[in-house]
Amino acid sequence: MPDSAPGLKGYVERYKATCDRLPYEDISRMVEWLWDACRTGKRIFTMGNGGHCNTASHMINDIAKHTVSSDDKTKVVADANRFKTMCLNDSMSFVTGIANDMGYEHVFAEQLANWVEAGDVVIGISGSGNSANVLAAFRVARAKGARTIALAGFQGGKSAREADLCIVVPCDKMVMVEDVHVMISHMVADELKKLVQGRTDLKG
Repeated sequence: MPDSAPGLKGYVERYKATCDRLPYEDISRMVEWLWDACRTGKRIFTMGNGGHCNTASHMINDIAKHTVSSDDKTKVVADANRFKTMCLNDSMSFVTGIANDMGYEHVFAEQLANWVEAGDVVIGISGSGNSANVLAAFRVARAKGARTIALAGFQGGKSAREADLCIVVPCDKMVMVEDVHVMISHMVADELKKLVQGRTDLKG
């Protein structure tokens, strides 16, 4: 069996190099927008396809739960500022109903048409930045006065034009872009936890 260690280490080295080139100012702006939404009682929506579907669902749980929990996760330690979050992937009856009757490109936009309001934040995750259903949702959100944030890779694709803020992972390897999107979700949740709990550091 060939030695896979060099390939494994090479993946990690490329990952670290990608992280060094992340647009940290844009990620900081994402934190600010989500914190504003929390303090003004607005909602945060997430969406994505494939692996990014899981990231979108994971993200809202971290934003809603991690921010108010203790470092060891055993209890709620902050209750004054809670995030109102919803993942547009999570109702399969709604997603598949829209896809079957209206077309897959409408699965997120049609949900937002029912719920999104001015001041809400809509986060779309698309590695290429070109997912038609994410772009359609951005257009609905912006028409309603919501802020839109794209998490993309490569050069950002069409999301760089459609979203108010496009955070581009500077990498052309899709699985690595997906890895970094999960990391960004955790980074953002950590910073929001500090804000919610009035802290400067975290242990867990």
